[in-house]
Amino acid sequence: MLFARTREDVANARRRDPAARSGFEVWLTYPGLHAVWAYRFANWLWRARLKLAARVVAQYTRFLTGIEIHPGATIGRRLFIDHGMGVVIGETAEIGDDVLLYHGVTLGGRTDKKIKRHPTLGDHVVIGAGAKVLGPITIGDYSVVGANAVVLRDAPANSILTGVPATVSPRTRLSVDEFYIDPAMNI
Repeated sequence: MLFARTREDVANARRRDPAARSGFEVWLTYPGLHAVWAYRFANWLWRARLKLAARVVAQYTRFLTGIEIHPGATIGRRLFIDHGMGVVIGETAEIGDDVLLYHGVTLGGRTDKKIKRHPTLGDHVVIGAGAKVLGPITIGDYSVVGANAVVLRDAPANSILTGVPATVSPRTRLSVDEFYIDPAMNI
């Protein structure tokens, strides 16, 4: 299972990053993958109630990669963090499958209460460089958040979110050039 997920992650990175030249290069040098792999271990510790150990793993990974993923976050399959420096994923964030995050993305909270305070991202969501998605909001499947947008409200599936604060527009055309789309969708 571990090796199959690792191979899946490397293949996903190669599919999404045109600069990737080989699986070995991706496995060895991509900090986004290293952060996700360390998160999986930290999350296992977190669920095993070894919370201090989980936080130590997360902080060490942050030191090495520049990517901070709280061990309590929920992350689906094939998350790809491109470049990665400055990415922050909060404790109650939920991320679907096949999500792409660029550098400087924050999935943060807007309160200090012990409630669901971080966003939920659907499947096949793309978050542009420097974007901030804040609070217990939901971004629907196949949505795209533009670079440096500040998202404070829910967005339905197939949305484009741009601006500060972000405004929501419907996506009228889905394109493989914009981001990976599952061929089974017949779009």
